[in-house]
Amino acid sequence: MYKRLPKLLKSNSFFLFGARGTGKSFLLKSEFQDPSTLWIDLLDPETESLYIASPSRLSEQISQRSPPPEWVVIDEVQKAPKLLDVVHLEIEKRKIKFALTGSSARKLKRGGANLLAGRAFLNHLYPLTHREIGPKFDLVSALSWGTLPKIFQLDTPEEKSEFLKAYVNIYLKEEILQEQLVRNTEAFRKFLPIAAQMNGKIINFNSIAKDLKIDWTTVKTYFEILEDTWLGFFLPPFARSLRKQQLKSSKFYFFDIGVQRALEQMLTVPPTTGQMIGPLFEQFIILEIYRLNDYLRKDYRFSYLATQGGLEVDLVVERPGQRTCLVEIKSSTDVRDEHLRSLRDLSSEFPEFDAICICRESIARKAGGLSILPWQKGIEALGL
Repeated sequence: MYKRLPKLLKSNSFFLFGARGTGKSFLLKSEFQDPSTLWIDLLDPETESLYIASPSRLSEQISQRSPPPEWVVIDEVQKAPKLLDVVHLEIEKRKIKFALTGSSARKLKRGGANLLAGRAFLNHLYPLTHREIGPKFDLVSALSWGTLPKIFQLDTPEEKSEFLKAYVNIYLKEEILQEQLVRNTEAFRKFLPIAAQMNGKIINFNSIAKDLKIDWTTVKTYFEILEDTWLGFFLPPFARSLRKQQLKSSKFYFFDIGVQRALEQMLTVPPTTGQMIGPLFEQFIILEIYRLNDYLRKDYRFSYLATQGGLEVDLVVERPGQRTCLVEIKSSTDVRDEHLRSLRDLSSEFPEFDAICICRESIARKAGGLSILPWQKGIEALGL
């Protein structure tokens, strides 16, 4: 059992969004142990059918309780979006508080669901961070299998591999096919391993579209589906102008390394070579920073920086009230001067920015004015 970092503010109703298997239900069960809490689990097909047919059943259940429950928990609310109209009514009418989990924002958006107009706070839950895992955290394991909570209940590589392959199949079956989020399911199946291969790279929608023999706008929609089902996020290019930023190509990162490797069909290949470890370590650091920023409510903004001259840094971290930071991520245990060329050159072009290299060295040091930090200290240096 791991103590999760999100602090759920229980003074108000809230959403808790996240991909399947991140532990949303488990977290809420630990938070709401009062037997008076009303629980509605829409993952149960019979329960789902009842509330789709009659959303007003929720008000009837609350009316039957005396006194009314302080809290109502609805698991996977996107399965019956019209329930949110009733939730809105009960918040206004009886001041009931709701904890609402969901694994698909797309289903809610597509159905024109009532997202409660600010009456519910917004929270996210991700796979485990290194801080939640604590002293038992193992970097090689995280780069091999990711950090979904279920992984830590399995002992052998075979069990972990089978779990991740099943996870991918369940995602296809339950989030995509059953919810009818795409029309051409065969094209989407072929898209997923290609998207996994493109993880952390600049996305070229046209190139992927040619490989799949579909329109580039469909490829863009497929990536948006991954984002809306919390399986990944876009990392935009850095630009001082938001308009210029939107005109350039983004990168895309999957939410969990194990799931990304399962989609790429690389689970049987241990990440032992530098060529493999480099991209995985970069993804791991970006995921950790992304998750901790959300949990600690820092409101940092993230992007990558690449120039036409070929200079690139992995991450630009814009921190409200603090200096923006250029972050180069290196998996090396011995960072040399040639590893820092882009960071050094870009740092001289942006003297108002901090610049650090996050790596697998064990001792913090400075070289040529640049901070070279072990990855845990590098994350802390960003204020996370």
